[in-house]
Amino acid sequence: MARALVVDDERNIRDLVAMYLVAAGFDVDEADDGRIAIEMARQSPYDVVILDVMLPGADGAEVCRSIREASDVPVIMLTARDIESEKVALLEAGADDYVTKPFSPPELVARARAAVRRYRGSPDAEGGVLRAGGLVLDPAAHEVSVDGSSVTLTAREFAILHALMRQPGVVLSRQQILDAAWGFSDFVDERGVDVHIRHIREKIGDDAAEPRFIETIRGVGYRFKRDAR
Repeated sequence: MARALVVDDERNIRDLVAMYLVAAGFDVDEADDGRIAIEMARQSPYDVVILDVMLPGADGAEVCRSIREASDVPVIMLTARDIESEKVALLEAGADDYVTKPFSPPELVARARAAVRRYRGSPDAEGGVLRAGGLVLDPAAHEVSVDGSSVTLTAREFAILHALMRQPGVVLSRQQILDAAWGFSDFVDERGVDVHIRHIREKIGDDAAEPRFIETIRGVGYRFKRDAR
């Protein structure tokens, strides 16, 4: 059974989300305060965290950053403002995804399920271990290493890198990356892809100016180098 932590200071929203998650088979814990949520996430392993932006104690971005210091658990943010700069800030804080209020509970549950599948590693993950130069990605174990050193990616970052590595030399548009890594491209801004690509590059030691692994194809998207080494 997947475990979810739902954090929102509005009881009606928190209870609504929890009700739908429980009906979908999740084991759900709830919190109404940012500081409490941080402690709960530290003390107990979760498969997904659904986190409101506006919280007492610590806001959602601070909670997300704190969770990211110790875990790559998927974090889905709930935001009341449909503003691009705020959404980008949430992704920068380490969020995997965001949903704008008012939202569809079934859609949120579907996103949570997809996030959990990627976090745990889908049993029907396409292909086996991928190797390119010093970069190794194991879909079944959900592990990545560079030159023998382990790298911790979020579930979303892992899915993006996996999509690129599966097709070396092939340019993937941001829309194609959204489809591969989110599965809900109609609801996610393409700017989120750029933020996650930047995080991936930082973690695997890639330089956008002189890429070892991931090339930017301006005006089109991204490509994993066929001759990566």
